[in-house]
Amino acid sequence: MARPVDPRLWRYARSARTYLTLSVGLSLVTTSCIVVAALALARVLAGVVTDPSRRHIGSWTAELVIFAAAVLCRVTATWWQSRLAHRAGAQVVAELETAVLRAGAQLPPRELERRRTELAVVVGSGLNGLRAYLAGYLPALLLSVLVPPIVLVVIAVHDWVSGLIIVITLPLIPVFMILIGLLTQGRAKDTLAATTRLSDQLLDLFAGMPTLRALGRETGHADPASDEDAARTTMRHRVRDLGDDLHRRTMAALRMAFLSSMVLEALATLSVALVAVSIGLRLVYGDMGLHAGLLALILAPEVYLPLRAVGERFHAAQDGMAAAEKAFAVLDPQAGVTMDVRDPKPDAVDHRDFHGSIEIRNLTVAARDGAAPDSLSALLRPGAVTVLTGPNGSGKSTVLQAILGLITPDTGEVLLDGTAVPALDPQHWWSRLAWLPQRPVLVPGTLRDNLELLGPPADAAQLDEACRATGFDTVLAELPDGWNTLVGVGGTGLSLGQRQRLALTRTLAADRRILLLDEPTAHLDPAAEASVLLALATRARAGATVVIVAHRPSILAIADHLVHVHATSAAPQSEPEALLPKSPNVAATHLNHADVPGDEAVGMGGATGPAAAVGTAAGMLPAACGGSATPGELDVPTAADCVLSVAHSPHEAVEPPEASGLGTSVDKSEVGAR
Repeated sequence: MARPVDPRLWRYARSARTYLTLSVGLSLVTTSCIVVAALALARVLAGVVTDPSRRHIGSWTAELVIFAAAVLCRVTATWWQSRLAHRAGAQVVAELETAVLRAGAQLPPRELERRRTELAVVVGSGLNGLRAYLAGYLPALLLSVLVPPIVLVVIAVHDWVSGLIIVITLPLIPVFMILIGLLTQGRAKDTLAATTRLSDQLLDLFAGMPTLRALGRETGHADPASDEDAARTTMRHRVRDLGDDLHRRTMAALRMAFLSSMVLEALATLSVALVAVSIGLRLVYGDMGLHAGLLALILAPEVYLPLRAVGERFHAAQDGMAAAEKAFAVLDPQAGVTMDVRDPKPDAVDHRDFHGSIEIRNLTVAARDGAAPDSLSALLRPGAVTVLTGPNGSGKSTVLQAILGLITPDTGEVLLDGTAVPALDPQHWWSRLAWLPQRPVLVPGTLRDNLELLGPPADAAQLDEACRATGFDTVLAELPDGWNTLVGVGGTGLSLGQRQRLALTRTLAADRRILLLDEPTAHLDPAAEASVLLALATRARAGATVVIVAHRPSILAIADHLVHVHATSAAPQSEPEALLPKSPNVAATHLNHADVPGDEAVGMGGATGPAAAVGTAAGMLPAACGGSATPGELDVPTAADCVLSVAHSPHEAVEPPEASGLGTSVDKSEVGAR
């Protein structure tokens, strides 16, 4: 942490406040016991030496009882402080881990993706280093603040010469501690970064294990003589290299810790030796009393001990302090991290009269090398299927995140029924929509647990219909436990296609008026794709607002409105040839607000007259779907024809689905009139 006692720790970990208060009190008790025990012991020793008549225990009963009580009280206070420290350490780590998890879950999707491994390391093991900070470093730090001044005053009162020597030599320890701190600055952060990198690369290697096994590269049995590079890049050697790198960094940090402790020990020993030599010479020449000399000699090590302990335990707490810095970077609002968006805002709007009309106005989100999307305007109407298309990296998924309110656009806004999305009550807004991202979220548990992530289905009939539409009913028939079948993290135990079908079933079975889907037919066979598209079109005809991110011509075929998303970038963007416009009429789909008369079409077929046809998906149909590239004549195939012609090879005989439910991109009579 930036300071020895970072106030952010007490702000985010409530249990640390109680511990700090008790620790200060116990440190004061320890300091008092040190002084009382030293005074009693010096009095006894000096009296025994200087007064032969009192060289028996009965003469010093009171002093010995006080000495024993002080020692016992010091031991008890130290033990109790250590006990509290370990308990507080466990509680503080648990509170910070929970707080970091909650704050991390609220990070914007891009930020969360970038920092996913870092957060996993901090929460998984990094914050455990705070136990050493609370159990060792913090008590030593408190004692270093309380003990030296009080003990130094007691010494100076009885022997000002020893007090002066201590005043001169004592600052050397903090000076060398600062120098050592400057030398070791960043080592703990480098070790944490190495651990994060190791975890990230190990996870990547484990995720690629099936590919490595398929290529025979997982065991490292490559012949070094024939393929030296292959031998070095096998999984076994790569893991070993990563582990060796972390080992070197850890041993370097330990070496520095031992060397710095030796330096501090040497300084403290030499300082105490100077005090002892001074006392011895003055006792020989009779310049001081034995009681004062013994008291100064007993208390002198106690002055340096807390500072030595701080230096020794500083390195033990460095890992936890570095992890806490990363945790505070997530938790501290001043670091630019968004707060918990699930908490309703005081002025949040709660839509009761919900229609589901979404308007995007001049939406721009900054990307690495430009903006994606850039100045997007569109109107997503209920009762229609709207498809967002464009080249990879143009910001299509980002548009969905902006609709959800997960990111804040740099310019522009998204409105629901005329109200800006940030002004909505997030809980109420999210309860009205279903979102299917590119990588569906599946949690460990049963299939039913995953099904009900969006809430229980409206009724059993709707669930059965959704299962038939996605083909998940056949998956359930093959599973002995049906909906009670257990799956692991990310749906482990199901194939990619089965996971996609489960996620689609969850989306279609949810009683939501708005459906946001990102590449919904990925990992599906052609027949299942056609069935899913039919179900989505049916939901749209029933009044739902269906927004799909897609590249496939089969999905473009069912679109009632097509929105082309583009980005500005220094690198040229490429788009699949099949999706590029083939005629001047289709090129009009790229018009912005200013290009459309009356500002009504907004890049889709929402207006009447000539502007109505240019924004539909009909003009974007590739030749494989039967679309005509002739400007004067546009032959619009049905969606079912397009699905079959694109998704199936000529050798496959698949029964086409009902075209009536899917609908076409544009009314044929209107196109003929054009």
